[in-house]
Amino acid sequence: MIRFLLPIAILLTPAIAPAQTAHPVHSPGPHHGAAATTGGNAHAARPTEPGQAAFAAIQEIVSILDADPNTDWSKVDIEALRRHLIDMDNVTLRAKAAAGPVDRGMRFTVTGAGPVRESIRRMVTAHAATMDGRNGWKFAAADHPEGAILTVTVSGMADAAKLKGLGFIGIMTWGMHHQEHHLMIAAGRAPHH
Repeated sequence: MIRFLLPIAILLTPAIAPAQTAHPVHSPGPHHGAAATTGGNAHAARPTEPGQAAFAAIQEIVSILDADPNTDWSKVDIEALRRHLIDMDNVTLRAKAAAGPVDRGMRFTVTGAGPVRESIRRMVTAHAATMDGRNGWKFAAADHPEGAILTVTVSGMADAAKLKGLGFIGIMTWGMHHQEHHLMIAAGRAPHH
């Protein structure tokens, strides 16, 4: 049995050694980005994080468009995607949302000043139009002097508990359509028409 296992161990040893040296070696001193490596190792760790979420979302979409030979670059509008991501940032981090019950649902009054107010209006209106009727939930958006009002109604008690638990920002993230929506914006296709 040992004579059988020894050749296997010898064969595996070269495969294990490079994997062990592929890990970055941390050296003293200030570093930005990836950890320092020694000896110019071709298998050294490389940075993968772009450093900022909106930048990463744009980078992902640009990579998809660039890899698609059918991309019509005359219609591509990456700046429109950047503006949309600014709206998302404003609504997620700067808007104020007050929730109150309505018959079979919730009403969210979402407010902010200046650019945040305009971001709220765009995001709430677009999300209500996209999500209305999905899973039997009804979405209605209306303007408010300081933002927008989103009213969501459901049919059952279990859905009512889910709606309350999600709250405004949970409702805004609900439905995995956002990624495709970003691709449509960047490619110059109006996602809400």
